[in-house]
Amino acid sequence: MLSKLQKLKPPPLAIEQRSIQLADKLVSYTLKRSSKRRSIGLQINDDGLTVSMPLRASEKWLHSVLQEKAAWVVDKLENWQSKKAPVQKWEDGEPILFRGETFTLRVIPVLSKTSPLLTAHELIIHAVESGNQVAIKKAVLQWYKREALRVFEECVEYFAPLMGVALRELKISSARTQWGSCTALGVVRLNWQLVTMPLHLIDYVVVHELAHLQEMNHSPAFWRVVESVCPDYSRIRKELHKWSPAADESI
Repeated sequence: MLSKLQKLKPPPLAIEQRSIQLADKLVSYTLKRSSKRRSIGLQINDDGLTVSMPLRASEKWLHSVLQEKAAWVVDKLENWQSKKAPVQKWEDGEPILFRGETFTLRVIPVLSKTSPLLTAHELIIHAVESGNQVAIKKAVLQWYKREALRVFEECVEYFAPLMGVALRELKISSARTQWGSCTALGVVRLNWQLVTMPLHLIDYVVVHELAHLQEMNHSPAFWRVVESVCPDYSRIRKELHKWSPAADESI
């Protein structure tokens, strides 16, 4: 006999991988069925199309909704694909970004590993295993994080006095959806990936987080603080979103 708890427990979420022809294109999607849903919902992000529907909804209803939204789905998927950054390859001759400029990654085989070297046009990695992309990636990311901290500290040293604020600690973040954050205790975290972007975007994110040391919100007063040292922040915010569509909308 089922216990009261078992009777009240909803059925597990059913997930399927499917494909369908929409507007002359074969579209793959993830189908999620849930007893908690009462309607069919469509969501598109960098993982593709996800369709959420009631557990016992009919296939006819599902296909009707997908065909009705076919043009919208295809258009949104194409937009997401165009925004996605190309996959970085960690090998000799590949382009690599630093402070908004493109450098060439040079991998030089050596007997013992030494520190990376940035020249006018190249980032030189001395690698014991020159064909090991995992080792090369690790070396580049370690260099990125060291450089990110240096660049961020320079930005804070410049802007903090102008804004009349002082942070308690600056940390490097690896967050997937945020460029930065600030705690009530005065700890500012900045995503190391910012260091790949142009300096005016880095400056804006630093200013944004420092402004939270005065206003721990996104009120008109907060934006006035940002504007005091970054008058064109509105334009820069839009540019920042182009670099990362998944970034926190509050940035």
